[in-house]
Amino acid sequence: MELTSVFDERLDEITAYLNLLQAIEVETQNGPPRIGATGAHITAQQQKILYSGIFLHLYNLVEATVVRCLEAVTVVALTSHSPAPSELTDEMKKEWVRVMARTHIELSSDNRLVAALRLCDHLVQKLPVAGFEMEKGGGGNWDDDAIQSVAERLGLRLRVSRESYTGIKRKFRDDLGALALIKKRRNQLAHGSLSFAECGEGLTVTELRDLVNRTVAYLQEVIAEFQNYIEAQHYLAAHRQNNVA
Repeated sequence: MELTSVFDERLDEITAYLNLLQAIEVETQNGPPRIGATGAHITAQQQKILYSGIFLHLYNLVEATVVRCLEAVTVVALTSHSPAPSELTDEMKKEWVRVMARTHIELSSDNRLVAALRLCDHLVQKLPVAGFEMEKGGGGNWDDDAIQSVAERLGLRLRVSRESYTGIKRKFRDDLGALALIKKRRNQLAHGSLSFAECGEGLTVTELRDLVNRTVAYLQEVIAEFQNYIEAQHYLAAHRQNNVA
């Protein structure tokens, strides 16, 4: 799975959106900007609404990046190599068993038995591990702490540069770092606890570019870490790494 193509496409959308906001902001220096030479004015309220949209774009980028990184391991890599359960790392075994036995879901006793029998049959028949969708939790939860946590569940300890880590943790607004703020604002907009105009209040394009740059720098390093993890086959037990046909 190519991890950078979708990332680059969505980043291009964000860049295009920022360029639009920049053009509007420049026009405000000469009074309220217009749509065309004689068109309607863009009001201050409308500008705030447009500014708030960056949080939706950025959260979309964050979640898409995380989901594709996880699927590159648990779907693409495992399907490609079809290892036996015993050939997985302990961390990957736990995730596979969690999905097969549905240990993370409330089930009736009968359905719990069905899931246990399915896992038992798989082991008795010595079937390989096919790709599976890792349980990632509900939507709207992704920030840098959640990304770190889910990577560790796969046995991947993310090592990002000091610069990127500092950038993502440095307070931006609401006493929160970049990804934590993006998650909070996205959820506030989605659940109606904050209006779009309120969300965009007091922001400038310069600040929004800074928010984008911090987020992008961090996510690019996360992608690189997942790529290295996959290439080194660190989802397999040590005796199987780099020894897969």
